[in-house]
Amino acid sequence: MDIYDVVIIGAGPGGIACAIKAIELGLSYVILEKGTTVFQGIIDSYPKGKKVYPTIPKGESGPLPIQELEPSSKIETVENYLVKVNDCVEKYKMRIHLGEEFQEIVKEGDAFTVVTPQNHYRASNVILAFGSNIPTDLGIYGEAKTVARRLDSPEDHIGASTLVLGGGNAAADVVSTLSKAKRAAGDDTPVYWGHKREDFKVDKDVARDLGEEILLGGHIRILQGAIPKIGEVDEDGVERLIILTREIHLGEGVNLRQGMSFPMKHVIACIGTQGPSPVFERLGVQQITCTEVVSKIGKEGTKLILLTPEFQTSIKGIYAIGGAISPAYLLIQEDGTFKEQKHPNLIFKALTDAVRAIEDIARSASKT
Repeated sequence: MDIYDVVIIGAGPGGIACAIKAIELGLSYVILEKGTTVFQGIIDSYPKGKKVYPTIPKGESGPLPIQELEPSSKIETVENYLVKVNDCVEKYKMRIHLGEEFQEIVKEGDAFTVVTPQNHYRASNVILAFGSNIPTDLGIYGEAKTVARRLDSPEDHIGASTLVLGGGNAAADVVSTLSKAKRAAGDDTPVYWGHKREDFKVDKDVARDLGEEILLGGHIRILQGAIPKIGEVDEDGVERLIILTREIHLGEGVNLRQGMSFPMKHVIACIGTQGPSPVFERLGVQQITCTEVVSKIGKEGTKLILLTPEFQTSIKGIYAIGGAISPAYLLIQEDGTFKEQKHPNLIFKALTDAVRAIEDIARSASKT
């Protein structure tokens, strides 16, 4: 069995960037991707026509460390960006094994064995670049399994009022895409954008696209404080989601609640994903549970992974990068203390993480 310098788990931005840098530094590698193509996570989560931006986080400077993977500064759709990515994969003749979902990582001496249903892969190092793709639970009474998590086809919602849940960029993208499709079809049924909080947080580029759609006549209705409550089947056998939109306190313990009901087939829940904490736990990678003392960014009760400045975990030789460690992680400082580090889930961060991790692996390899 070949022993690679590094096995890269995930063929998203971080994984592809790892491969390019490994080739540049003369490291042997293989990418394992559970999907049927590269960038499967982006394909699954981005609506058709979504614009991809080369966003650089505040406080950091460009350009992106691997410019071949940099989205165009001009308006570029996800479809066009994926063409660029696949051209890059072909150019470097990348060693990518699709349909390989890793099950476990076994440490044997100075090396690791990455186990998939089909194969075993031996490596001196492993990079976890699989992103964060465990859907957040709606937390409602009843079932809601048929609620979509992404927009597959805008045409499926023509002629029907549609509810999009979530207060971030993903929800805003879906709202804008749906509204545009309805407007092009001459359909005046509204797109309701609901969020359990009063404030919606989107990047300026996304906000600009959404504002443009509203100015062009998009039928978008904002529902602040919209809380999913019940999943039920109505008398006609239609699965529906009931959301609470308003609660009025009338006094003496009497409350008036107002809500709306949508067929679940016309509900899209862009409410984010949970970090892959269970995966880290299974691998024995150290995490610390968020408390007010430990964390100001991560949600209380969630777990933050511990990483060195080179993105090495508590297990020497295993690294974690990109969306897998967003929105925050605990940086192990030189004096051994921890510092919470904000980590936006952006292509820029995935690429910079990848470069730093591979360079650290190359340095270690040169010493042996």
